[in-house]
Amino acid sequence: MTGAPYAVGIDLGTTNCALAYLPLGEDHPAPRVLSIPQLVHAGELGGRALLPSYLYLPHPSELPAASLALPWDQEQGQGSSSRREVVGELARAQGALTPVRLVSSAKSWLCHPTLDRRAASLPAGSPEEVPKLSPLDASARYLGHLRAAWNHGVAKGDPKLALERQAVTLTVPASFDAVARELTVEAARQAGLPDLVLLEEPQAALYAWVEVMGDRWRKLVKPGDLILVVDVGGGTTDFSLIAAVDRGGDLGLERVAVGDHILLGGDNMDLALAHRLEQKLAAAGRKIDRWQFVALTHGARQAKEGLFADPSKASMPVAVPGRGSSLVGGALRTELAREELVETLVDGFLPRVDASARPTSQRRSALTTLGLPYASDPAITRHLASFLGRHREALDASSAPAPRLAGKAFLHPTALLFNGGVMKASALKERIMDVLAAWVKAEGGEAPRELPGVDLDLAVAKGGATYGRVRTGRGIRIRGGTARAYYVGIETAMPAVPGFPPPIEALCVAPMGMEEGTRAELPARELGLVLGESAHFRFFASALRRDDRVGTVVEREGELDELPPIETTLPVESGEPGQVVPVSLRAHVTEIGTLELECADAKGRAWKVEFNLRGENGTEETAPAA
Repeated sequence: MTGAPYAVGIDLGTTNCALAYLPLGEDHPAPRVLSIPQLVHAGELGGRALLPSYLYLPHPSELPAASLALPWDQEQGQGSSSRREVVGELARAQGALTPVRLVSSAKSWLCHPTLDRRAASLPAGSPEEVPKLSPLDASARYLGHLRAAWNHGVAKGDPKLALERQAVTLTVPASFDAVARELTVEAARQAGLPDLVLLEEPQAALYAWVEVMGDRWRKLVKPGDLILVVDVGGGTTDFSLIAAVDRGGDLGLERVAVGDHILLGGDNMDLALAHRLEQKLAAAGRKIDRWQFVALTHGARQAKEGLFADPSKASMPVAVPGRGSSLVGGALRTELAREELVETLVDGFLPRVDASARPTSQRRSALTTLGLPYASDPAITRHLASFLGRHREALDASSAPAPRLAGKAFLHPTALLFNGGVMKASALKERIMDVLAAWVKAEGGEAPRELPGVDLDLAVAKGGATYGRVRTGRGIRIRGGTARAYYVGIETAMPAVPGFPPPIEALCVAPMGMEEGTRAELPARELGLVLGESAHFRFFASALRRDDRVGTVVEREGELDELPPIETTLPVESGEPGQVVPVSLRAHVTEIGTLELECADAKGRAWKVEFNLRGENGTEETAPAA
């Protein structure tokens, strides 16, 4: 935002949120981290650098209304008696006791490929009497809390300093597709943040590293280097590759590849530990029910964090609330030993595999409960091998300009940048480095080195703030554009044949690498839309097809990833309903980093094409945008 006093970076994380900022009027300020007021116990406020991404919906008789009051309630015209939800540290603690009322992993639900993400569905699987929120609403609640905390603590009633008046950068996973990015922006607008830009989290982590290193970063990275960003957070694993290139004598950075959105991270590790502890309890003759297991999972997470934080401890106690009238006296107790921690997490999630290994897929049952599309293979190292191998093949097959990168069967990273709270565990980090070193050395390369100095919990927020300053022209900018190419499906005309639907051609409307603020219009390709009726389009994406340009036709849509359909309705302004109007499609990558599609007719009129987010059987309709 032009003239904003501050550049603000917001990390809307799966398990934690953070906000960092720096004044734009100073020459070289380091990003500062906002201490976020939140309820840490009922009726007790505390400031924390992280806001846990948990939302608790208490029973009316569970917590006194006055104990849920926040400092800004009166400023927002909200009395303490009207607040019936908790966000942050207290929400996480209460959820460990009563998980049926806890909303978690909203960010992962927000990118669920088939769920109606505007429908009230969380907490998933909870009884009917528990209030529900949509993934979109939950995400907006976290952002709303951050906005209120800033306006109360930094702005202090000054409209010029309000968060919505600052240069806000909101980070998203590099693997987020166009739909998930649009929903993230919608959540921000719902929270009162209508003007912001999006930044990929791995890029934010690298911006934070460059900021910490100062001018030294140019001595640590040289042209030809390939930086692998390994981001393992609470709920997701993301990989990105950023190349250091020579730009006419100057050192530049260019994002060359992003991985899939893998729902695999610290939450999976906590579940694995909980299963191991459950077996210990069962061996002692103590069985637990479904909700006690969820509480055991939260206890395992706390024990895991305690053991990784203090290497001198051999074990950590874990307690599970009892069932019935004697919740305290009936609590079940066990402990997590360090040997169990290392064996379960290091060997279970980071096994030593060959570079040719690929994730295994399990055969699924015909019936399954509604849930997140978790990765079926828990081995992060196999997912990493697949990522480096697939993008080596894609670069070799492409004729598009790209940096020259080493590696025969897979791309060879020369430097590693870790991100995400899970990577604070040195045992996990060292295993990844050992496995990568073995792969690269087997092809005659040198083991990649670690880039030090990043705050794993706060790097993304700090990098977002740094990016806000870079956008004003101060600092190096990572080039990349869209991480995927996008396509619309067009049904091919053919005679009707029983059992053989007409084939679909996928027409490229936005190529990979399309820069923010640019437009692309399909050359001489008209589509016929019917007036007054909702027109649906199948929509596809690819993170591997680098050569496709606007208008390229892909005859086998099976090579692409299908996204939720897109749709529009052309209003009946003249002529009869049902009349076919020739239109062309055009794409626009906005300045904030989202993708917009329009249908335009010969008269210059344009209708915005919206994503249908209610899944395959949805009936949601969107109003046309002139």
